[in-house]
Amino acid sequence: MIEGSKTESIMNRKLRMGMVGGGPGAFIGEVHRKAARMDGMIELVAGAFDIDPQKSREMGHQQNLNPDRVYDTFQDMVEKEKALSENERIDFVSITTPNNWHFPIAKAFLEAGFHVICEKPMTMDVKEARALKEIVKKTGRVFSLQHNYTGYPMVKQARDMVKNGMLGKVQKIVVEYPQDWLLTRIEATGQMQAAWRTDPKQAGAGGCLGDIGTHAENLAHYITGLEIEELCADLTSFVEGRPLDDDVNILLHYNNGARGVLHSSQISTGQENNLNIRVWGTEGALQWFQENPNYLYYFQQGKPVQIYRRGNDYLCDAAKRATRIPPGHPEAFLEAFSNIYKNATDTMRAKIAGKEPSELELDFPTVDDGLEGMLFIETAVASSKSDKKWTKMLK
Repeated sequence: MIEGSKTESIMNRKLRMGMVGGGPGAFIGEVHRKAARMDGMIELVAGAFDIDPQKSREMGHQQNLNPDRVYDTFQDMVEKEKALSENERIDFVSITTPNNWHFPIAKAFLEAGFHVICEKPMTMDVKEARALKEIVKKTGRVFSLQHNYTGYPMVKQARDMVKNGMLGKVQKIVVEYPQDWLLTRIEATGQMQAAWRTDPKQAGAGGCLGDIGTHAENLAHYITGLEIEELCADLTSFVEGRPLDDDVNILLHYNNGARGVLHSSQISTGQENNLNIRVWGTEGALQWFQENPNYLYYFQQGKPVQIYRRGNDYLCDAAKRATRIPPGHPEAFLEAFSNIYKNATDTMRAKIAGKEPSELELDFPTVDDGLEGMLFIETAVASSKSDKKWTKMLK
């Protein structure tokens, strides 16, 4: 009877969320907070929001948090949250810091028994990524990576159509993510988001590659299920004085023999967030645009183009689960973020209750995707520096 009550309680109560990062002026932290609140089943109760304790307290006040649960450092947060009773402490933490903090923060919270949702790229290098994978395995905690574009309903529909053979054998993938926000050296003007993303000490080995190239790679992998076997990369820094790449062009060979082209850029004049993917197979093809995300285009030779639209009953179960409102009312970026939160936290609830999460609940990026992203970054960087035509994907 007690076990049943515990299960009923965890399945119905709000999960208690902590956050590290996301202080005043931070873009992605506020996106996480809005996404987490969307379904009314998560409550932000604690945080270490900024490396400056005063700014952390300022954000805690803005979020109407108990001042005793607003911490100066993530180390204080781990220690003091762990000391609280099971009915008070956070259930999970969201990490929204620059990349160089992801590994130490995730390690500390996982080893203290907390579940983790983390921004991408997961770590600074492959060594850290391998270590984090072992920590996740050892602790048994849920680790979710915020590759939010996999949360869109029509991306899930695309994946289902590939799985069910509607494309036949996939032969070619073209995925691109052009932006223009780093067309000039705005990091030198004090623009905070640009400053850390162009700093190797905070961002790691990849600039544009790590920031949005990994999104493109992950999207192609999620939809097709294919693995990269080798690649030929050309990474460029067009803006004088910028130490990391701001433009990425990569040829790809996949494990089923398919060929691919991946392009990401932050100096593509006039582009905002034009992530898009085209997948061609022997029996059909798909096309999806992130800036017009509620429509998925399906092509067959000699037949009219079919347009699959979000919110309709003919879509797969994963696409339906990721849909909140009726057809014709747009759902987009924040909802996709929220879908990652929903699946990850439903998996947390199941684990806390001692239940097996369902396949639909387990549909979120994990530590394995994070490791794959770091292998992709290091392979692409090595390829760009090499005179060889093809570089084998690190394993």
